[in-house]
Amino acid sequence: MGFSKKTIKIIKGVIIYSLLIFIGMSFSLTSCLTNRSAKEFKKNEQNKPYEAIIVPGYPFEGEEWNDVMKMRVLWSVKLFKQGIAKNIIYSGSAVYSPYVESKIMKIYAMKLGVPEENLFTEEKAEHSTENIYYSFQLAKDLGFNKIALSTDPFQTAMLKSFVRKKHLSIDYLPIVMDQIENMDSPAPVIDPTPAFVNEFTSIKERQGFFERLRGTMGKNINEESD
Repeated sequence: MGFSKKTIKIIKGVIIYSLLIFIGMSFSLTSCLTNRSAKEFKKNEQNKPYEAIIVPGYPFEGEEWNDVMKMRVLWSVKLFKQGIAKNIIYSGSAVYSPYVESKIMKIYAMKLGVPEENLFTEEKAEHSTENIYYSFQLAKDLGFNKIALSTDPFQTAMLKSFVRKKHLSIDYLPIVMDQIENMDSPAPVIDPTPAFVNEFTSIKERQGFFERLRGTMGKNINEESD
């Protein structure tokens, strides 16, 4: 039995109302995170200089960086040039594409004027929790003790509980969008071949959904290699 026109109209109204509420909540959450991140950055900026900042990677498809990688690289370069960070650790393996994410980000940072001796890559991580965990271990091995995570507000918020759980002594220097310069400028021309992996299999082919979810939650971390 079909619905009456009146019932269909009510259902449509409920759906539209629900969508409006969802959009409003999403906008409110975004605004809240943005404001909170700006305050957190201003507070932690006073503790400069940091010996190293950790910057999680993002997939590179072989042509040029997308907006997420661009945002993270530009912010890290800004922190370095302003003396807030002495060194940068980019993190990320070849996960979804045959390019090692951390190496690509390092190449871009060098193009933007950061000396190679101040750039380090962590090349095991395949998930954001692994980005921060393995990079923290690398930073300690390099003798860096004053460390901060520098990424977008959403990823920062998602990783905080993991950082607390693992008792990692890390501060936060989240991206403040209106402070990033050159977001509209063309991407630097780079040679991505040094970051290319010949024998590559995407994580989607190597791992099922639930295994990837475990990785996102930090369940695949090998603590024995610390």
